[in-house]
Amino acid sequence: MSIFSENIRYLRGKLGASQQSVANAINITRGRYAKYEDDANNPSPDILVSISRYYKVSIDLLLTVDLKKYSIDDILKLPDNRIVLPIKVGKTGENKIEIVPHKGKMGYLTGYNDPEYIDSLQHMSLPFLRNGKYRAFPVEGDSMPPYNDGTYIIGKYIESKDYLRKGKSYIFVTRDGIVYKRFGKLNSTGTFVSSDNVFYEPYEIEWDKIIEIWEFAGSVNTKELETPSNDFETIKEMFTSLKADILSIKTK
Repeated sequence: MSIFSENIRYLRGKLGASQQSVANAINITRGRYAKYEDDANNPSPDILVSISRYYKVSIDLLLTVDLKKYSIDDILKLPDNRIVLPIKVGKTGENKIEIVPHKGKMGYLTGYNDPEYIDSLQHMSLPFLRNGKYRAFPVEGDSMPPYNDGTYIIGKYIESKDYLRKGKSYIFVTRDGIVYKRFGKLNSTGTFVSSDNVFYEPYEIEWDKIIEIWEFAGSVNTKELETPSNDFETIKEMFTSLKADILSIKTK
């Protein structure tokens, strides 16, 4: 049977409603409705809308998510009629934070809206992170020190670019990849972001390439951070050498 037929059968059972009462509510015959539950027929678009409104569940969820597996109350529904995932909550109320793997992070670009993919990810819990949806993303490179390879940035999902705040850092999930940058400003075409490492130039991410935005909420390092002492010693040696060169020039 299809996900849709299983879902409407399940939802009707939860309501304790008969096929006849549902059919009456959406103005079709009981026999016609029964064919949808038996997966013998597919509803027309207008009937699909009526069924969606009757059960108060989006068409997207009815057609793509096994509602027996995920509680509707725990699913984070977005304004554009798609979902992020079920919000998993532990016994003490903390969120289950999915971990996007380093090696498989590009798979997130195709699986971010697939509950089965999200459910397959490992997860962790941080009791102090509540009241929102959180996810951990891997970062690479040296553009946002002290975060480098082996670091996970925990982001809190934000629903709109209107929530972006200048100077704050965000995970931007785009069609080209996942980047961790600091927000600068926005215009009608995109958002300007920058790295904390001044070696890298600021640039614009076009709005039509942005899939999700997650605000920095914490970090987890899997590698020990390098102490600044090594860099200090290197700089000290450079200045000592430079001083010696200058003295050598003066004595000539």
